[in-house]
Amino acid sequence: MSSDLWSFAVNLYAKPGVEPACLALQACGGNVCLMLCGLWLERRGVVCNEQRLQQLRQLAEPWDAAVVQPLRTLRTRWKEHALRDTGLSDLREQVKRLELEAERQLLERLEAAAEDWPEGQQRDAAQWLPRLAASTDLANHDALHQLRVAVSGT
Repeated sequence: MSSDLWSFAVNLYAKPGVEPACLALQACGGNVCLMLCGLWLERRGVVCNEQRLQQLRQLAEPWDAAVVQPLRTLRTRWKEHALRDTGLSDLREQVKRLELEAERQLLERLEAAAEDWPEGQQRDAAQWLPRLAASTDLANHDALHQLRVAVSGT
């Protein structure tokens, strides 16, 4: 699996069960980019601590609220009408590409924030995902288990 976060996320997303798991987490208010970053950090053996969690949240939450969420809201709002209007369908696809690009940029920013964190410090670094999910009441969500299974199969 690739060492950069974007490639990790794209490769993981292509695995069976990951897309519906991510969509389920997203529907419950989870920040999927943050969760994917946590899985990537776990995979690299980066120690999870409160300072690092806060740093990632402070980076991700404003970008998600100001950029990703408005694009997602617009895309989902247009879904029904776009089924009957090809012009709107084309615009919706453009918004979808912008949303994906916004997520890619967020993942790049998260990776840059973590680039100096030592790897291989903790082989059982499985604290990232539950601690990131705890702030959104998703800690026991089945989708988290599905993501873990997908990562362990790589």
